[in-house]
Amino acid sequence: MNISSPVTDPVTPLGAAPAILAAANLLLPHLERGQRVDTAILRDAMETAFGASDATGAWDWKLAYEAGEVATVLFLRKYGKTLFCKAASPVSRLVSLAKIAGLLPTQTRRSEESQSFQQFSTPLPLGLAALTAAAITPDDLVLEPSAGTGLMAILAQTAGGSLILNEFAETRADLLSSLFPAFPVTRFDAAQIDDHLVPETVPSVVLMNPPFSVLANVEGRMADAALRHVASALARLAPGGRLVTIAGANFSPEAPAWRDAFMRLQDRGRVVFTAAIDGAVFAKHGTSIDTRLTVIDKLPADDPSFFPASKGTAPDVATLLGWIKSQVPPRLPVSLPKVASPMPAAAPKTVRGYLARATASRPAAAPASDPEGVELEYETVDWAPPEGARLSDAIYEEYALQSLRIPGAQPHPTRLVQSAAMASVAPPKPSYRPMLPADIRTRLSDAQLETVIYAGEAHADHLAGAWTVDEHFDNVRAAAEDAAGAVRFRRGFMLGDGTGAGKGRQSAGIILDNWLRGRRKAVWISKSDKLIEDAQRDWSALGMERLLVTPLSRFSQGAKITLSEGILFTTYATLRSDDRGEKVSRVKQIVEWLGTDFDGVIIFDESHAMQNAGGGKGDRGDIAASQQGRAGLRLQHALPDARVVYVSATGATTVHNLAYAQRLGLWGGEDFPFQTRAEFVEAIEAGGVAAMEVLARDLRSLGLYTARSLSYDGVEYELVEHKLTEEQRRIYDAYAAAFAVIHGNLAAAMEAANITGSEGTLNRQAKSAARSAFESTKQRFFGHLLTSMKTPTLIRSIEADLAAGHAAVIQIVSTGEALMERRLAEIPTDEWNDISVDVTPREYVLSGARDKT
Repeated sequence: MNISSPVTDPVTPLGAAPAILAAANLLLPHLERGQRVDTAILRDAMETAFGASDATGAWDWKLAYEAGEVATVLFLRKYGKTLFCKAASPVSRLVSLAKIAGLLPTQTRRSEESQSFQQFSTPLPLGLAALTAAAITPDDLVLEPSAGTGLMAILAQTAGGSLILNEFAETRADLLSSLFPAFPVTRFDAAQIDDHLVPETVPSVVLMNPPFSVLANVEGRMADAALRHVASALARLAPGGRLVTIAGANFSPEAPAWRDAFMRLQDRGRVVFTAAIDGAVFAKHGTSIDTRLTVIDKLPADDPSFFPASKGTAPDVATLLGWIKSQVPPRLPVSLPKVASPMPAAAPKTVRGYLARATASRPAAAPASDPEGVELEYETVDWAPPEGARLSDAIYEEYALQSLRIPGAQPHPTRLVQSAAMASVAPPKPSYRPMLPADIRTRLSDAQLETVIYAGEAHADHLAGAWTVDEHFDNVRAAAEDAAGAVRFRRGFMLGDGTGAGKGRQSAGIILDNWLRGRRKAVWISKSDKLIEDAQRDWSALGMERLLVTPLSRFSQGAKITLSEGILFTTYATLRSDDRGEKVSRVKQIVEWLGTDFDGVIIFDESHAMQNAGGGKGDRGDIAASQQGRAGLRLQHALPDARVVYVSATGATTVHNLAYAQRLGLWGGEDFPFQTRAEFVEAIEAGGVAAMEVLARDLRSLGLYTARSLSYDGVEYELVEHKLTEEQRRIYDAYAAAFAVIHGNLAAAMEAANITGSEGTLNRQAKSAARSAFESTKQRFFGHLLTSMKTPTLIRSIEADLAAGHAAVIQIVSTGEALMERRLAEIPTDEWNDISVDVTPREYVLSGARDKT
């Protein structure tokens, strides 16, 4: 199990790998002679290679033990094939490998880093057991996500497999590059290996010994660390491939705490073998913890609740090899994917046809119908305000990328601005590189690509602290790091752009990045079911099949969602539907489809619809939490590893309205100074509008928030008056008289409708609701009526502007749209450069010959 901190540990000298390799070469002759390497020989080799003793701090005993492991790799690279040929059976190979491992000293001295990050390399005998269970052939491509010093990798190479090696610790990764120069070595967080590897990298075998309870960039113990590593590696594995993992003995489908997690894993791959191993096997490597070897074949289980019976705890590797021989089934057929054609076939016309093609003989990483994904290239830059410059007195400043440059990216079609406070700081330099189609620069502007980058950067980390969530997903409580059921919440991102910046297109870009990394399920929540058309438009604008955006309304409440992959679109009103008898709530229905270990994207579009999620105070006293806000929080609580994006141009009008945005880390942990939401609200309210502005600025400086708006610099408004005709006056008066009659008889209508209370009298609350519904309908009706009356004058104004060679931007709503579209159709097409439809209320952007906007 191999992991290190993201920065070089102060104990580990920079560039230590060459010296460790030199010490290993000094130790190799001892192994070749079968001579035991004691601590004196090991010390001499290290002092010779480093030119100093350990007392100077030039090296420590962790590095010395690694030199011994590297010497073992060098020995097997030289003699391994001969050894395997002479010792054909696993048991005879075990005898030879045990002798080699016995020549090295026991690793009795541990460094703080090795203890904290659980850097216990796989013992050779146990590595042989994993190799035997994997049944590697020369046709296999073998991934080791936490390759350490290469003890398992050399066994896989000796068996004939090609290698894909990954190691997060810098020194160990440098060693692997020297030991295996013919194979790629990456340096990603193995818990998210599927996120980082390019789509073409699809192994047929995974060998892994992940950290049991630590994660990169996360302090403290994480009970589900091994599960995260296994789930990510399994997602990357080719269909029919085999995954063999060594984990803690309690990481078992037989353990009640892990049974549900393994049942979810069996939706993708079936457990075919599991057995614990006595801790004595790890004794030479400095620990006595019991471990477990588990074999998973990537074929969905017929019955996810069924697991093979374990024979218990093997006292030694020889016993374990016997169990493997008798119980592990033969490998399934597997075919590695071919590189996708640059010109994919046309997408099917229906969801059924798309899914049928997408799931037929297709690797999980890159379906043939999807565009080929490549990592977006960009460079980071140091930002500082221009010398001698200062912010203007204006409320807004012109927007431009500050901390990065994206070669080939186009500027946004319309000038953007941001608040002066947010312009005074720059977001941090990112390191995350989205996986997007090669032509993405023609589909998204530089400002929109920046959002995709920073959303991915935010999602790469988790908020500080561990938490437990109750069974109803309502209550979240702080918990110890190693508490049963404790979870960490993945950090979220907030997009606060205004109209015209393309929030929908950016949301689709974030989903597409994750889609091309194999996360083929996402949830898109918005205010109206009509907005699914906008979501489908934005998704297809990036080259994807629009029908993959599927409404939740196709599945009745309580029914199982049968989509194998796709973007589930729903509304906040639908999301708040609670349990109804045997029908589970909509939140639980979605969670059952995604699985509680879901790590894909949830877009909370128009997220201000969840305002007042935590309740608050109004002019008339306490205000109860909104149902929509509570439903949104439940979904976030139930899916702690989801990549949450809040999208709202008005999300921070009042501090109470930010109660739903728990993934920004504004309270409750070490990321922000407020322990509770109440403390946060009290502090921000005391600061007023200025505090909200500072909050937005600070979130931007952390890379968690961006908010751009269209620039109206140079925009002029002309008031166009429409004079009502006599016919229009007659129409308006007739409708007004009709509504007056209804209004005058509303009380009688309510009595006729039996709007009564428990005692048979008119219920005051019911009367108020009925009157409110009537007034709302009346206002909407007359609004539409007046809009339709003004439309002819608007059309004449447009035609006059076009005749003068000017472009025109017109906003219309509701009833006027149909008439407007008919009149636009009458205009000769050669007079227009472009007609595009944007958000509701729709904007028709009509460009004349003189204006290429």
